[in-house]
Amino acid sequence: MSDRQSQQSQGEMTIVLDNDQGIESQLEERLGLECPHCGVYAHMSPQSVPDAAALLRDKPKHVGLVYQCDACHAPVFLRFTVREYSDNRVELLRNFVELERPKERFAFSYLPKHTEVLFREALTCYSNNSFNAFASMCRRAARSSFNALGEGGKLRAFEEVLTAQDIAGIDDETFTPIKAVLFGTGTEEDLPLLNRAQAGILLEVLKDLFYQCFVRHGKLTRAIKVRQFFVDEENSSLQSA
Repeated sequence: MSDRQSQQSQGEMTIVLDNDQGIESQLEERLGLECPHCGVYAHMSPQSVPDAAALLRDKPKHVGLVYQCDACHAPVFLRFTVREYSDNRVELLRNFVELERPKERFAFSYLPKHTEVLFREALTCYSNNSFNAFASMCRRAARSSFNALGEGGKLRAFEEVLTAQDIAGIDDETFTPIKAVLFGTGTEEDLPLLNRAQAGILLEVLKDLFYQCFVRHGKLTRAIKVRQFFVDEENSSLQSA
């Protein structure tokens, strides 16, 4: 699912708020998304809808509906755009915006502490749809990681990012602002303004960079140390026998 202006791929979804009959939806039982509370991709059932009579009176451009996650039963708030008002019905466009985004997950414990703090704040900006604040925090987190990697760290990171671009098949024009955020040398005012799609690419590229440079190294090192520990224990037992 995109953030969140979600295009349902299950066919045309018509949601109508009727002054007499309440909510009507052809795909009412098939609305599914990742719950921002439990993180499970689940069906959402209508829990609370606005009064159609009040909407017909005030005619707002957007309408908020509350759904309930079938997995954890938490309320999930969605905002729809009104398509049309008629005599006693309100028809909503099929797109909706999720007002609460699922939290991004990452193995933060493997990151250098300074980088961890900055990246956590970057993800908070992303979850709040503050994509240009997110870009600024990504630059700070990236620079912190270059310092942590030591001499040649920025070059190594650049090579990892180019590898990610190649693997994902992202064209140069699309990828240019991503590289500008991560490796640009100008001031914050020189950062490109990102839209939702570009911010999503930046997020995945930076997560991949941190995984390759820190998480993979940390997990592999720890796994080898654990195995070596048991080998040493076994050798000690044999020697003392």
